[in-house]
Amino acid sequence: MAHKPANVTGEANLGRGNISIERVSKIYEPFGARVSAVDNCSLSIDAGQFVAIVGPSGCGKTTLLNAIAGFDTITSGAILLDGEVISAQRKQIRPGPDRVVVFQNGALFPWKTMMANIVYGPIKQKKMARREAEKIAIALLKKVGLEGIQDKYPGEVSSGMQRRVEILRALINQPTVMLLDEPFRALDAVAKSVMHRFLLDLFDDSPRTTIFITHDLEEAIFLADKVIVMTTRPARVKVVHEIELPRPRTRAIIGSEHFMRTKRSLLDVVHEEALKAFQSGEREMA
Repeated sequence: MAHKPANVTGEANLGRGNISIERVSKIYEPFGARVSAVDNCSLSIDAGQFVAIVGPSGCGKTTLLNAIAGFDTITSGAILLDGEVISAQRKQIRPGPDRVVVFQNGALFPWKTMMANIVYGPIKQKKMARREAEKIAIALLKKVGLEGIQDKYPGEVSSGMQRRVEILRALINQPTVMLLDEPFRALDAVAKSVMHRFLLDLFDDSPRTTIFITHDLEEAIFLADKVIVMTTRPARVKVVHEIELPRPRTRAIIGSEHFMRTKRSLLDVVHEEALKAFQSGEREMA
């Protein structure tokens, strides 16, 4: 039976995507040195919730994301997805299409067209026939204003367009959880604003559990339902702040009193951890 585009962006996963991180710790031992990246970290994320994680460079945010994705192991504790353990000291579920990552540096195949990039996952996994996948891809490209670029290669379009295609490539796999690791970090302010609108439109159309890592506090507040501020390494949860801003959101909301008050309440917390990281000489690390 043919899939409808609406199902691709979220209906199939309603009620799924509860994540529970329970007393998770991660210790690396590069060259014999013992480095604690994450320490006794606990938090919960509801199904369909957009959560932004903020913290200093090298604090362990990406380590946590990689553990959820299945790219990395944890030393102790457990991570559960809808009640099933996906990561623990003696158990690690391999990466799968239920948890899709959009990376900071981009991951499109440069030798494949935009169309080929988008449909690669469902065809490779034999979830869709090529004709079905391409029909859905065309609908998604049109939905986000990218119709007509399906035959172009990544090097022929802007970085902002590449980012959008990467997110569509993730969505067509119907993931339960979207994991975004600073996906807009390299974009200029205008391109980033366009990407925010694009991501919010997709999320509003079909909410799914989304974990978004960023250094940008304003970006975190604007996009998320909940902002989690992490300590400097080893990463622990310092503050969990529920964002009480209505959806759908527009850029105008950034100037609202409620937005500014929320930003002020979190700014000191973020700066405190950034100062600690600077004073201890932390460097960028997974």
